[in-house]
Amino acid sequence: MDPIDTNEPEQEVTGAETVEPGEGELSHSDKMIGVFSEPAKMFDLTSKFPPRHKDWVIPIIILMVLVGITRTISMMNEEVFLEAKQKQIAGIEKMVENGTLTQEQGDQAINRIDQQMEFMRGPVGWVINIVSTLIFGTLFFIIIAGIYFLFIKFLLKGEGTFASALVASGLVGYISIIQVIIAAMLTMAMGKIFEDTSVAAFIGADKSTLIGWLYGKLDPISIWAYIILSIGLAKMFKSKSTGKYYALVFGLWLIGTLLFFFVAKAVPFLGFLNR
Repeated sequence: MDPIDTNEPEQEVTGAETVEPGEGELSHSDKMIGVFSEPAKMFDLTSKFPPRHKDWVIPIIILMVLVGITRTISMMNEEVFLEAKQKQIAGIEKMVENGTLTQEQGDQAINRIDQQMEFMRGPVGWVINIVSTLIFGTLFFIIIAGIYFLFIKFLLKGEGTFASALVASGLVGYISIIQVIIAAMLTMAMGKIFEDTSVAAFIGADKSTLIGWLYGKLDPISIWAYIILSIGLAKMFKSKSTGKYYALVFGLWLIGTLLFFFVAKAVPFLGFLNR
């Protein structure tokens, strides 16, 4: 017998991440809990396994369907319904004042708003609202995740795939679900529209103004979500430094929305970008 034999099997050396003994892949429910309890540890362990599409599909479907349902239910409150209607009418009136629409076109647009909003309160409107929110909300999510992926891949030289960006962004969606629930409860309780949990929503600031835009960024739950997203992307793309991911995520959030703000100012038709 070889005197130096330790009876330990040789370990194959590969370029893959080393997974500690007993460290299996987390279940989706464990990942969901980990987003709130130990996000850094959860994303670090998740990054050691191939990204699974269910980890972003499940939370995004729940989020988008919930957004559609809460918006539909909130419209059953007469105060909320009238506020939403008045906001749309005010937007049309502003376009008439700016010369974007003629008075006749403005009157026709207001009549269509009346008809459409009444229709959307019916059962068919419920279905259309929920399905359209799910489809377009998911497409928007994929586009944003793609933007993160491109910046990370070509600017930060991160080691990961598009699916890695989708998983990191998708799991953070569970924080957004909390925000949607809180905003819906505030909307129903106070009889005014809460699109988020920002200072702007509480004081009723006009987000089409620069100060209103700034108040809109003072949102503790959104800031929390972007912090966790920065950590998630850093871990999923095998980065030892989270700082540059904070800079990327918060930079895109602030600079991107500020750019939309000025675009909406220059082109009144795109005023919805400042909501």
